[in-house]
Amino acid sequence: MPAGAARTRRAGAADRPPGESAPAGRAAAGRLRPGGAAVTPAFDAPTLIRLKRDGGRLDDAAIDWLIDAYTAGIVAEEQMAALLMAIFLRGMDPAETARWTAAMVASGECYDFADLGRPTVDKHSTGGVGDKITLPLVAVVAACGAAVPQASGRGLGHTGGTLDKLESIAGFTATLSRERIRAQLDDVGAAIFAAGALAPADARLYALRDITATVDSLPLIASSVMSKKLAEGAGALMLDVKVGAGAFMKSAAQAGELARIMIELGAAHGVPTRALLTDMNGPLGGTVGNALEVEESLAVLAGGGPADVVELTLTLAAEMLALAGLDGVDPAATLRDGTAMDRFAALIAAQDGDLTAGLPVAACSETVTASRGGTMGDIDAMAVAMTAWRLGAGRSRPGEPVQAGAGVRIHRRPGEPVTAGEPLFTLYTDTPARFGPALAELDGGYAVVTEAPATRPLVIERIGR
Repeated sequence: MPAGAARTRRAGAADRPPGESAPAGRAAAGRLRPGGAAVTPAFDAPTLIRLKRDGGRLDDAAIDWLIDAYTAGIVAEEQMAALLMAIFLRGMDPAETARWTAAMVASGECYDFADLGRPTVDKHSTGGVGDKITLPLVAVVAACGAAVPQASGRGLGHTGGTLDKLESIAGFTATLSRERIRAQLDDVGAAIFAAGALAPADARLYALRDITATVDSLPLIASSVMSKKLAEGAGALMLDVKVGAGAFMKSAAQAGELARIMIELGAAHGVPTRALLTDMNGPLGGTVGNALEVEESLAVLAGGGPADVVELTLTLAAEMLALAGLDGVDPAATLRDGTAMDRFAALIAAQDGDLTAGLPVAACSETVTASRGGTMGDIDAMAVAMTAWRLGAGRSRPGEPVQAGAGVRIHRRPGEPVTAGEPLFTLYTDTPARFGPALAELDGGYAVVTEAPATRPLVIERIGR
C-alpha cells in the first residue's frame, strides 16, 4: 500500500476512391471469369501473415484484398489477430499506413455535410484516463456556431469510450442514420454516434485490437482514427494526442510522430488537420468511469468542474473554431451563459436520452483514506485506469457490457493538502469481489508526500497549421 493510505468499506452501486464500397463479392475466395470459370485469388492470409512477420511490406493490392476479405468474413479472426501482432512488432511504412487507411475508409459509407450551411469540424482524442473532454467540448463548439459530426467509439484497452459514457444516460442511443445525423446537425449543431456503416473494417479491427494487446501501434492507431474521421464528413479535424503514463504514446517524440502521420493522412484526403500533444501522466479531472465522467462533464457545462478539464475543453474549442473559420467567438462565454449546457441537453434529448432520470450509481463502494497528513503526490494515470477497469468500467472481450456506475473518484489532486483520515479515493462497483484486484492495481500508484510535486503543463506542443 502507498505511503499515507488506509482503507474503509461502505456497501451500497485501394484503388477505388474513398467512400466507394467494394463491389459485391470482391473478396470472394475465387472470382468468376466472364465464362463462369473460377479465378484463384492472388492472395491468402497465411502468406501475408508470414510476409509481415518476417519484416516484409504489404503492397497496395495485398492490403485491398486483406481488408475486403476480412470485412467479408473470409479472413478469420485468428488470422487477423496474428497479422495485427505482426504489424505491432514489425510496423508499417507510410505508404502501407496510407493504403490501409484508404482501404478501411472504402470498406463502408462516407458522409458529406459540405452543404450544411455551417462549417463542420470534429475532434479526436487518442485515448486517456478520465478523458471526458468530448462531452463538454462538442456542446461548446456547437454553441459557437459550428457543427460537430462525431463518430465515436467504445473503450479501448485501458481507456474509456465516449459511447460507453453517454450510454450511462437513460435511453441514450448512439445508433443514428445518415438522415438523422444531418437533421441533428442542422437543428442542434452536433451529433455523437457509433460509426455504424462508416469504415466497418475498422470497427471489427478496433474490437480485435482491444483484446489482443495490439492497441498501441502507431500505424494501427493512425489508420483507425483517420478512417472513421475521414468517412464521417467533417470539414476539418482537431487531434488531441495524449502523452504519458496513461496514454498509448509514452513520449512526446512518439506522440509527435503519430500526430504527423495523422495530419498527413488528413491532408491527403483534403481535410485540414492539426494536433495538440497533451499530458496524460495523471488522470484528467477528478473521476474515471462512465457515469462518473458524465456527472463531471455536467459540472463543467454548468460553469464549474475541474480546472484542467475546463482548460483543455476551451483550448481545443478555440483550435476547432479557428479551423472552422470562427476565430472571433469566445468559447468560454458559452459556459458562463449556459448556451453550451443547452446544446448538450438538446443533443442528449435528440438522441433519446433523459438527463432527468439521474445517472447510475454503483451498488458498492470502498474508500481509501489517508493514514497521515501531507501533500498529495503525483497520481499514476495507468494505475487509476486499471483500477477502474478492474471495477467493471471497461471490458475484457468484445461486446462485454460495462458497469455504468463503476469507477474511481479522486478526492485529492496532486499538490493539494491531505489530512490524516480523509478520503483520497472512492472506488465503485456492482461486484464486491472486484475490490481486491482493483485495490491491488491502485497500490503504488500514488503517495502522500511532504513536498508538492512539480506541476506539468497540460498542453505540451501544437502541431500543424
